[in-house]
Amino acid sequence: MDALLQHLLNAVILGGTYALLGIGLTLIFGVMKVANFTHGELYTFGAYMAYFFVGQLGLNFFVGLILAIAVGVLLGALIEFVLLKPLQGAHMDTTMLVMIGAWIAMQNGELLTWGGVAKSVPHPFQKTPFVFGEVSVAPLRVFVLVVALAAIAAFYFVLNRTKFGVAVRATFQDPEASALMGVKISQMCTVTFAIGSGLAATAGALLAPVFVVVPVMGDLVTLKAFAVVILGGLGNITGATLGGFALALAEEFGAGYISSGYRDAIGFVLIILVLMLKPQGLFAPRERTG
Repeated sequence: MDALLQHLLNAVILGGTYALLGIGLTLIFGVMKVANFTHGELYTFGAYMAYFFVGQLGLNFFVGLILAIAVGVLLGALIEFVLLKPLQGAHMDTTMLVMIGAWIAMQNGELLTWGGVAKSVPHPFQKTPFVFGEVSVAPLRVFVLVVALAAIAAFYFVLNRTKFGVAVRATFQDPEASALMGVKISQMCTVTFAIGSGLAATAGALLAPVFVVVPVMGDLVTLKAFAVVILGGLGNITGATLGGFALALAEEFGAGYISSGYRDAIGFVLIILVLMLKPQGLFAPRERTG
């Protein structure tokens, strides 16, 4: 039972960051119909910015994380303005190729800038874990979970309680009708891509002190972000949130009870099963039949 609770706790902590990745990717696809293959590199960018501000400039840890997230938002807005805005109305295959090219360019830019040696981000949290019976958790991981949940809650508040959120949901459902009602679709796309990028950068900045930072860390993250979206149902923001936790649970319990060497593979086996049994995703709403 203690081992079960430990795995559950670890999965919840990891699931918060997976949910951030899934929400950002789903938001961008839902509004812009763009498969954002740079999502993992924006995650990596957030991690490197945390290293730059905290590890190299020596800024306060919390200030450095905020700046890393802010720069990630700005980079997302720049990518949309420079690469995607000129392609509005283009076929999805064209934008997909452009985003794959951006993914490769960003990764090689990070390798050129930072080198291939892994970087670590210092943090102010004590290394002694909190212990509850036989269950333990590092203070840093508690911080990661709290911030991730706070970011998810803030996103849902904006989405459901503000005029901007109404505009986003309207564009999500029907861009043409939204434009007729006065929503500026071009600006909405820029802001949406910036927010989605910021969520990916947030996940990267949060996990940078937990793991090490390397240029290729975004490759697997991109695949996992798409896996989360598939689990939750394409275009379903709530499903992406739940899908993030579902993927983390599958990975954590698979690593704990099967083999840690198959940790990443187990998640993708789950995706295959979902696609075979419920192609619309685990949490997609049922279609009305009458």
